This record gives sequence, C-alpha cells and structure tokens, in this order.
Amino acid sequence: MALNLRQKQTECITRMLNLNQPVNAGATANEEVYKILIYDRFCQDILSPLIHVKDLRKHGVTLYFLIDKDRKPVHDVPAVYFVQPTHPNVQRIVADASNSLYDSFHLNFSSSIPRPLLEDLASGTINSDSIERISKVHDQYLEFVTLEDNLFSLAYKNCYLQLNDPSAGDKEIEEIIEKIVSGLFCVLATLAVVPIIRCPRGGPAEMVASLLDQRLRDHLLAKNNLFSEGGNFTSSFQRPILCLFDRNFELSVAIQHDFRYRPLVHDVLGLRLNRLSVQGEKGGMKSFELDRSDPFWVANWSLEFPEVAVEIEAQLNKYKKDVEEVNKRTGGNSGAEFDGTDLVGNTKHLMNAVNSLPELTERKQIIDKHTNIATALLGEIKERSLDSYAKKENDMMVRGVIDRSELIGALKGKGTKVDKLRFAIMYLISTESLPQSEVEMIESALRESEVDTTAFQYVKKIKSLNISLASANSASRSNIVDWAEKLYGQSISAVTAGVKNLLSSDHQLALSRTVEALMEGKPNPEIDSYIIFDPRASKSSSGMSSSHLKGPFKEAIIFMIGGGNYVEYGSLQELANRQQPVKHVIYGTTEILTGGEFIEQLAQLGQKMGLGTSVATPAH
Repeated sequence: MALNLRQKQTECITRMLNLNQPVNAGATANEEVYKILIYDRFCQDILSPLIHVKDLRKHGVTLYFLIDKDRKPVHDVPAVYFVQPTHPNVQRIVADASNSLYDSFHLNFSSSIPRPLLEDLASGTINSDSIERISKVHDQYLEFVTLEDNLFSLAYKNCYLQLNDPSAGDKEIEEIIEKIVSGLFCVLATLAVVPIIRCPRGGPAEMVASLLDQRLRDHLLAKNNLFSEGGNFTSSFQRPILCLFDRNFELSVAIQHDFRYRPLVHDVLGLRLNRLSVQGEKGGMKSFELDRSDPFWVANWSLEFPEVAVEIEAQLNKYKKDVEEVNKRTGGNSGAEFDGTDLVGNTKHLMNAVNSLPELTERKQIIDKHTNIATALLGEIKERSLDSYAKKENDMMVRGVIDRSELIGALKGKGTKVDKLRFAIMYLISTESLPQSEVEMIESALRESEVDTTAFQYVKKIKSLNISLASANSASRSNIVDWAEKLYGQSISAVTAGVKNLLSSDHQLALSRTVEALMEGKPNPEIDSYIIFDPRASKSSSGMSSSHLKGPFKEAIIFMIGGGNYVEYGSLQELANRQQPVKHVIYGTTEILTGGEFIEQLAQLGQKMGLGTSVATPAH
C-alpha cells in the first residue's frame, strides 16, 4: 500500500463530517443526519482541493459558512466546526454557543489546541451556561493543504523571507521552526507513519529535523498515540524516509522559467488550490479546475508546451471522428425502403449512441478547457518570449556560460520586468565567477528597463559572501562566518555552492540527485555528512548509522523549507517513476511559489539589508 496523502486526508475529513463516527462502506458521511459546516479561511483552503461543494451534500451538509460571517440561528441540526485553534476562533465559538445558534457543536481544530485556549473555551461556555451544547472537541491534525496524491503545502506565507530576515532574533526563528514542525507532524499523523529523518547539517533543515524528532519521541511515549495504528512493525512494513531541505540548497529552481505544461500554467496563469481563471473568448473570465479528475491534465502535465498543443489537436480530431461515427450509425440509410427486419439493429445503434453521449460531452468540455488555457498561455509566451527565457536559462545552467550579446539582448528585449530580473539572477547564480564589469553592465540594462534591482543585489551579496567563505583559510573563515551570520541570519548556507548544485549533464535537479542517493542508501560523498534521526530508536543510539537507517527506501517524503514549486515536484515524480521497481515520492513545502512570488521575497530581504536601487516603480 503506497502512502496516499490525498486519500488519507480526505478520509479524515469525511469522518469529521460524519460527526467523527466511522464512515460506512460508501465512504460518505451519513447523509440522513443534516448538518451545518462552519470553517475559517485556512480550513476552507484545506477543504477546497479535496471536497467540492456538490460533494458536501452527499455528506449531509446542507449549509456552510465562514466563521467570521454573521449567521442566523438554525435549530435541530448539529454544527460541525473546522477551524484553526486561534484566539479569535475560540471567542467566536463561545459567542455562537452563548447565542444558542445551533443545538450541538462538534468542534474540530486543524491542529492540536493549546491548553490555554481550551481553558478559554471551557470557561467561556460555562460562564454563558452553554457548555452542554458542546458535544465534542477534536484535534484533527489536518493543518496542511493536499493538492495531489503526492503533493502538499503548509500554506505558510513568506517563510523564506522570515527565516532569512537579518533582523530576526532567536525567538522569531524558533517560532517559525515550531510552526513548520507542527505542520509536518500533522502530515505524519495523517499518514500514520514515523519516518527515518535525514537532512544536511546546519541551517533550518537541521533545526526542523531535530525538533520534529523530539516531538515524535515525546508523542510515542503515550500508550494510545496517533501512530499505534501502524501496529507492530513487521519486516513487511518498511518505514519511509523523510528528507528535509532548505530553499537555499538550490535557489535556481525557485527562479527559473520552465516550459513544461504544469509549471507554465502555475507560473503564468496563477494556478492556486488547483484552480485558475483565464480570459474567455467573449471577454469575461472563465474559471477552471485542474486536478486528477481531468484525464488530459494528468496525462500531459509534464510535457513541453508545444507537445501539449499537438496533443489537444489530436484529441479534438479523435473527438470529431467519434462524433461522426455516432452520427453515421444512427443516421440510417435514407435511400432504402424501410422494412421491419432492421428495426432491432437500429434500436441497438440508437441505444449505443445515447449511452456514448455523456462521455463525448465530457471529452468535449475537457478539450475546450485546455484549448482555452493553451490559448491564454500562447498569448503570454509570444508577448513575453517565455520560450526564449526558458531555453537560455537552461543553457546557462548546463554550460555555466552565455554569450554576452544574448544576455543583453534578452534584458533589453521582450518580457515583463520580473522576467528580466529572474533571468539576470539566473545568470548570476549559474556563472561561477563574474567580472565586475559584467555585473555593472547587467545592472544598467535592468535599470534601463526600469527594473528594481534589489533582489539582484541581494543574491549578488550572498554570492560574494560564499566566495569569500570558500577562499578564506580556516582561521579567518570562522570570523567571516560569525560576521555573516550576525548580518544575514540563516542565509549564509550554500546559496550558490558553485556549479556543483546546478544541473548535472542529464538535466537532473540537484534535489532529485540527492534524494535518489538518500533513497538508495549506498555510500555517497554528497550525502555522507547528512544527519540521521530515528524517532523510534532510543536516544543513545540516535544519530548512529545502523544499517536499517540507511535504506534502501521504497517511499520518501521530501520537504522543502522556504517555498517549493511544480518544477521540483515534477522532477521528483519523474525520478520515482524511473526507478525499477517504481518508488513512491511525496513532495511538500512551506508554500508553493511562482518565480515572481519568490523574487518578491528576495527583494524584501534586499530592502531589509539596505541594498537595491530607488526605482519608484514596483517590479511588476
């Protein structure tokens, strides 16, 4: 049984909608019991990719509201609350109970509710004499958003910015790490697995790994813990490996332009929670869903854009042919005299035709949807020369160089300000040593296009720090490190560890290479220094390298701290499917970011460090 996060989270939500009773075989909550669902915005985002509004009816949910909206009393029905455990939410629940809005309250918190809030809830409902309305309080451990079977996000905004903020003190950093660990704990509790944890030394990845290890250990001490369902760990059940990385491990992927369908749709059209809007033919906006219920999306998301266009064309032709076939079969032969003998045959054809109509209609809708999306993409690609950016960046990553005239041509050519800025930063990252004159030339070309260069300055500063680190001898190196860490907090880790962390000749991302090595478990100089945590082992043996901790592993959960993207996700899925037998990889991140959104965080860091140009226009 492969780990399927989407399925597990959906099961938990279905059970919650069934008032936390076990669900019947049909996997829907008891629809005889009508109920009201109240959620906050965060939990609405958790529900949205998993359960459509029309599916709520199947679970007996007749009305649903945001918690902060004014609501009228509804009697004789239970209310299911699904909210984050925050002070305003608890206050609102107490107010709803005091005002007798509903007969019974089934409270479900997205993560474990802290004791002080639980006490506020108790005292508030006792004081207003409404405590008997509270039927149950549940910690659901669901504080993450699952977008696909193997993709999740903690929906934690600006995490990279906060972790690398030069003004962040220890306390702020600890709070961020705590929040990430809490989200990861929810994911592991939902999957009911205790993984072996691996991470590079130093930086946020090790902080998260260490605290998560501690959290799991403490939790496993309890007799009826969330992981006891796993039962005895027999040899047939192999634990997964959880690999933690920090965005600085491979910065380029977060910035580059990509020409494959899914990353392109996300980056250019703003896919969010598996939905996007594009301009329709008649001017209005059209909204589409892209998830596993769309067979075209599932089959073609990893293709380059031109191949997708060819595939849409092919599907359209096949559809036309099938429609023609149906028409032919039902049209009858008008020339011949009608005789009764063919009646049975004709009726059969008609029945077949009627039965094939829904399937044909659905196919047509999907073809129309992707035609709309592809048309919108094509417009942007032409307008901004996105194909040329993607190709040039890829060449730079592989070869480490680019012709100067090509570079300046791109910076003065088509594309938005953000496109140009991303391209310039990609050049900065992928070229090992840059002459000052070249950097100045890029900066003036950016300024000519009125691009705010703050993000560029920031990456340049980090890069020069790394170079001085690499060349310093050990005595002065520790001084530089001390000085740099004081100045830049976390960000000193290998932002640009030379070309080693760029694409290898087979265009495989550094992350995929490293994950492959960690899953194989063979000795490998790239990962030998990685730390191992086993939350099930006794404390004394933790960090030791016993053989079962090294793998090989069939299943892995990869988590990127500071923002992930569809390029990385696609690369890991390709890696998993390439293995013999096929491995299984789940990818998660603090938030899923487009290149533009990530650049925005770099620019804010640059501002905090007093870098950048004072161009008044924002970089959009």
